[in-house]
Amino acid sequence: MIDIINEIARARREVSDGAEVKTIVVRRRYDAALEEVWDACTDAERIGRWFLPISGDLRLGGHFQLEGNAGGEILHCEPPHALKVTWVMGDAPGLSEVEVRLTAEDGDATLFELRHTAQVPPEMWSHYGPGAVGIGWDLTVLGLGLHLAGGTISDPDAWQHSDEARRFMAASGQAWGEAFQAAGVPPEQVATVVENTIAFYIPQPSEEE
Repeated sequence: MIDIINEIARARREVSDGAEVKTIVVRRRYDAALEEVWDACTDAERIGRWFLPISGDLRLGGHFQLEGNAGGEILHCEPPHALKVTWVMGDAPGLSEVEVRLTAEDGDATLFELRHTAQVPPEMWSHYGPGAVGIGWDLTVLGLGLHLAGGTISDPDAWQHSDEARRFMAASGQAWGEAFQAAGVPPEQVATVVENTIAFYIPQPSEEE
């Protein structure tokens, strides 16, 4: 059983609502040494245990592919502090980059920061807002935290459809709504995009079901 409220509260979220380029940031402190977090984020075998199977040339300038998800090019690598990649889903055009920065903290802990910058179609942003990708990154941050703590979700596919996962995604959607409002977006617009995003991740059962 995951302490959903605690997991959501342990992360801090920011949104930059630029005219053409949007940026979301999620930060979380892990009770693990800097080198341990870096290894978990860059070793192919370990990535497959908490995120998704990954293939490709995992070196500066190389290309990677996450199974059933994004792929891209490794733009910058500064062990054990910084990693920057392009983040492309299929043939989607425009800028999309993900940067991870790690900072050692007192008590053998590490501050993890993930920044996703992208050109987002206006109609998608106005309908879903930052939660469209933010919920996915919250799930990623959760998976990394469980891995670093020595735990795991035994059946991720089944868990995605569990009541626990639905509660987590709903809480994540609300948290990204709060970050969106803090960026200066009117509350009425925030409420609409949060509702749309949560409905996308957690569709209501049809009457036939």
